[in-house]
Amino acid sequence: MLKSIHHIAIICSDYQKSKFFYTEILGLEIINEVYRKERQSYKLDLALNGIYIIELFSFPNPPARVSRPESCGMRHLAFEVSNIETAIKKLETYNIKIEPIRIDEFTQKRFTFFEDPDKLPIELYEV
Repeated sequence: MLKSIHHIAIICSDYQKSKFFYTEILGLEIINEVYRKERQSYKLDLALNGIYIIELFSFPNPPARVSRPESCGMRHLAFEVSNIETAIKKLETYNIKIEPIRIDEFTQKRFTFFEDPDKLPIELYEV
């Protein structure tokens, strides 16, 4: 029945700040950007390696979402990386705070977490 994940929708509190974060810092490609005047909302479609993965929305005054302590709902967004140190170094050039690298107890793969501008947890998972 299901074939793949089509996209992940993220609502941000500061559109320009989040657009910069996802495109310039994380390197996602802009597919399409529209302003929906009737909703006072931007919708930005983003791709990774040519595959559509994220819809970034802005709305006036969205309520904050609890992310810590962990609560029900989506826990985090994870990206595969080839070299975790290289990815961390790039993020640190933008003064993004990165948690210490950990080892997945089941796969023995290395991973770490950081946050987007709205404190959405994002994982880097080395493959």
